[in-house]
Amino acid sequence: MAGSGRTTVRSRVRSSADADGGETKPNLKRRRERSKYGSTIPIFNSNVNLKVLLGISFVAFFIIFFLIRNLVNYSEQPQLPREVTPFPAPKIMDLPQFQGEHKESLYWGTYRPQVYLGIRARTPQSLIAGLMWIGMKDGRYHLRHVCRHEDELETYGWIKHDGRDFGHQVLDDHGLNLATTFLKSKGEGSGYGGDWAVRINVQVDKSKWNEEFGEGAQLFFYLADEGGNVLDLSRENLNIHGDSLLASGSRTDIGDWQLHLKSMDNLELHYSGFHTPHFHNLSDLVEENLASQIRKHARLQLSDSLHDSPNVLVFQIVGGFPFTADIALISGTDSESSGVEERISNLTGTSLTNLLKDKEQAFDEKFETIFKLSEKVDSESVSVGMAAVGNLLGGIGYFYGRSNIALSRIISLNEHVSYIPYWPAELYTAVPSRSFFPRGFLWDEGFHQLLIWRWDIHISLDIIGHWLDLMNIDGWIPREQILGAEALSRVPAEFVPQHPTNGNPPTLFLVLSDIVNGLKNNEFTAVDRSEISLFLERAFVRLEAWFQWFNTTQSGNQMSSYYWHGRDNRTMLELNPKTLSSGLDDYPRASHPNGDERHLDLRFWMLLAADCMRSIEELLNKETKPEKDYAFTAKLLSDLELLNQMHFDDAYGAYFDFGNHTEKVQLKWKEVEAVHGHASRKLVRDVVERPDLRLVPHIGYVSLFPFMARVIPPGSWILEKQLELISNRSLLWTDYGLRSLAKTSSMYMKRNTEHDAPYWRGPIWINMNYRILSALHYYSKENGPYQQRAKTIYEELRSNLIRNIVRNYQQTGYLWEQYDQIKGKGKGTHPFTGWTSLVVLIMAEAYGQI
Repeated sequence: MAGSGRTTVRSRVRSSADADGGETKPNLKRRRERSKYGSTIPIFNSNVNLKVLLGISFVAFFIIFFLIRNLVNYSEQPQLPREVTPFPAPKIMDLPQFQGEHKESLYWGTYRPQVYLGIRARTPQSLIAGLMWIGMKDGRYHLRHVCRHEDELETYGWIKHDGRDFGHQVLDDHGLNLATTFLKSKGEGSGYGGDWAVRINVQVDKSKWNEEFGEGAQLFFYLADEGGNVLDLSRENLNIHGDSLLASGSRTDIGDWQLHLKSMDNLELHYSGFHTPHFHNLSDLVEENLASQIRKHARLQLSDSLHDSPNVLVFQIVGGFPFTADIALISGTDSESSGVEERISNLTGTSLTNLLKDKEQAFDEKFETIFKLSEKVDSESVSVGMAAVGNLLGGIGYFYGRSNIALSRIISLNEHVSYIPYWPAELYTAVPSRSFFPRGFLWDEGFHQLLIWRWDIHISLDIIGHWLDLMNIDGWIPREQILGAEALSRVPAEFVPQHPTNGNPPTLFLVLSDIVNGLKNNEFTAVDRSEISLFLERAFVRLEAWFQWFNTTQSGNQMSSYYWHGRDNRTMLELNPKTLSSGLDDYPRASHPNGDERHLDLRFWMLLAADCMRSIEELLNKETKPEKDYAFTAKLLSDLELLNQMHFDDAYGAYFDFGNHTEKVQLKWKEVEAVHGHASRKLVRDVVERPDLRLVPHIGYVSLFPFMARVIPPGSWILEKQLELISNRSLLWTDYGLRSLAKTSSMYMKRNTEHDAPYWRGPIWINMNYRILSALHYYSKENGPYQQRAKTIYEELRSNLIRNIVRNYQQTGYLWEQYDQIKGKGKGTHPFTGWTSLVVLIMAEAYGQI
């Protein structure tokens, strides 16, 4: 394409002289040519000075040469592939409502969810802070910093957090009990974003603590400047009882700043300063420094030394049990009205204690006002609900970087490059799990926002806007956001590239539908209504593009059918090729992927999207375009007769996927070629029977998508069959929630490969249980022959889910990614206060219109 462009440009600039093979000198004599009316018209003015003419010609020549040269160079440059070209529309986050006071109010926060305590600003190169400490495990010292399963903390998480300026977290580490409390304050004289403080309280549980490791704790609090600005140590001999100042510095965003530490306890301080361009491995710097000191001086303390121009300062705080330390960052200390001493006093000691009490009370009152749990569940459940909301809000992070985008083909790029970077982008988002998934996931985020919009609509719109601004020119959004070195360091290389042919459930339409219905029901203030409307107006063109991307790239061979792209049809290792793009990973689909597949869940995600777009269109009084008739699409996708023709099995009374399928597939051990002289065996896929086009007979979550979407009439016998499937203990029902896959399925609890344990093949997942509960609640309110049956199932399922999640939290200290279908025990990643936090909405019976 570029080559043909060059030829075209060059052919256009050939002169007639070149065509004649020689150069023709201009005739400067005055001559006259006859016009079509027979008169003579002068074509050269003999009064023009020859030198002026030559000068003009000379300038014109260079202008033309410059233009031609740039055109040629432009055609030779590789064009930016569509996959990494931003969507050509004004950014949502440039709206005035996200600027000014709103932006400043959210500037600082606990926006580093991947570490046990991490603070940063919402800016690409921030001043960052964090906490490390020395813990004990198996008789050895271990430095804690990054949230990891391997640390085996009894519990950790924000038990209260308002998402803005207050949070309280507890961490229990083998007898060492820490409480970290965050507070943000915007006072007179403070710099942009205000000041913040952290209170660290250290206790010991003597029944768990090994006294051989001493009678005190060693903490490490650090500051690092991602912008490379030098951090100044206050003095070499740190003594907080003489002077609370630890460090100072200056930045363009917050002005001059100071870091102070105050405590009524007798604390010993040490420090080290480092200069590094990398901030994802700060714990390595501390470990290396401590190891060096142990080798040289046989002592576990920092070196009390600084690198040249340090941009990282680490302060070791040593104290006997128990002790409390208040650390405050004061911004804008260079202003005339800074009032530094008064602001330090307000953010430490008794004043801080009083402020934290007020903030905690405000959190409790807001929680009860929004969710009204005291009238629905017991006090133990309320506490778990608070922790779920607290850790979800406390897990909101700010990330900046470039996603890696896999290319199906290389366009004008080095042929060895298999992926290219997205444009540099920022993302403000909640995360599923601080330990294992501390980054943004597209389909998780829609479920997160079902809670967050109820708590703080402005934070929710901010997060949704950030996600939609990640859209490329085709309307595609990368499903997993691995932005920055910290995020990249936690992800296996094979999962880093994002594939622009693959989607992810567009769950943001869940929350947008909720919000639109809230507008219709007058649930917002006049100011909020105005801002939401402006948001939807700006977002509409992106939402249209997102819908069209799904409607074109994921459409099936039959009208109104869809299938998830990205399944591997050549695999020899997977029992059933995974459908990662669906979010349901190893949930069984057609055994042999091809374009004839019809995925039931995607059909109903498209129904949700079409219906939401129709509602937004009506709300904004937009004219319906024939080629984008969302009402027609929603009606088509909810047509029960057409749905039954394509997906319903009369014998099972259930809805299924359709595709090229056989049940005769298994994993078998097979001898493979010898490696280094040693024979090895591998578990490979063995297909015993030729597949054919048919319904895929696996009852599970996917089968219930029509039920979740409420398209089955309340009086239909098909509704009765769905209620039977749900309540049948031989299929989906357990005392802890609904299984993801029926016990009768040939894939039930089967491994997908030698190394892949069953994931969506039996365990209980809260996001799908929430949606099924929502539908049960709906049908329990609709007149019909099955109303009472739906109500009975609803009440028992809701009770089972709440009881099991609360019991697990009390026993383990965590909410979990999934729950075992046999004994109800928490499984997978923890803490998982992503969509498992929907238990709060289950307690509150808040289901919206989804």
